[in-house]
Amino acid sequence: MLAIFMQTLPFFLIIGLGYGAGRTGFFSEEATAYLTKFVFYFALSAMLFRFSANLSLAEIIDWRFISAYLWGTGFVYLLATLVSLARRAPIEEAAIEAQCAVIGNVGFLGIPMLVILMGDAAIAPVMLVLAVDLIVFGSLIVILITGSRDGRMSIGILRTVGLGLLKNPMIVSIVLGLSWSALAIPIPDPMNDFLSILGGAATPGALFAIGASLASKSAERLIISGWLSFCKLVLHPLFVAVSALWLFPVSPYPAAVMIACAALPVAGNVYILAQHYGVAPARVSASILISTTVAVLTVSFVIGWVSPMAGL
Repeated sequence: MLAIFMQTLPFFLIIGLGYGAGRTGFFSEEATAYLTKFVFYFALSAMLFRFSANLSLAEIIDWRFISAYLWGTGFVYLLATLVSLARRAPIEEAAIEAQCAVIGNVGFLGIPMLVILMGDAAIAPVMLVLAVDLIVFGSLIVILITGSRDGRMSIGILRTVGLGLLKNPMIVSIVLGLSWSALAIPIPDPMNDFLSILGGAATPGALFAIGASLASKSAERLIISGWLSFCKLVLHPLFVAVSALWLFPVSPYPAAVMIACAALPVAGNVYILAQHYGVAPARVSASILISTTVAVLTVSFVIGWVSPMAGL
């Protein structure tokens, strides 16, 4: 376990460096926003395109894997929703809290860290988890919040969901990469070098941006935020493990990667959604801060737990 902790520690130290830069004012909120935009639209997109261009659709699509992840994640999503509704929270708040409970930082933390720690074979399962999070749960929160406010489902809601997916650079880069792969044309060396250099900026850039963004977040409503962090860091990987190992048995290696993905802290894009819709942004902010801080230990524990399963 100590060896795994020492392997994950450098990633969290970069997050800590970003946090220090943001907390001291050396890195302003505006600078953080631009760094995040660079990573999101350019560096991470280059990395995802390069990864997916070297995979085939058959290597990524695994319906048993998808079923296992959906069932495990869906159970925790439902549990968080029911707890919110039991507190008489409105549907919008319940949807945001459920999102905190299951949507991890797969894009900015999972892809850079798990591919390095668990090997290149982790690329396909990590991208599949990312795609399910974006397409299924990313669409679900928009439908729930917009539908509850309008009081009904409409074509407009579906149009909003569709446009949101089409504008997401992570989805676009994966689709374009798989399309290139389907053409069976090797990536020219200059283009491959360009993508490699640009994509190489994704790991330190994303981790630093996570830390810098945490500097502006505050810990409020600690009981609720603590509960949501517990859901994300403990219950989510636990129920995903039950689903992947017993309900829909998945091969050991991809199951291990799936469980490791489920152990990641709350994603920053949940805060963006909360801020956009004006639904409990302080609560989400606290959940991100708490879960990312505690994840220094819990992520190491989960990766150490699944490493023998993955043959590491």
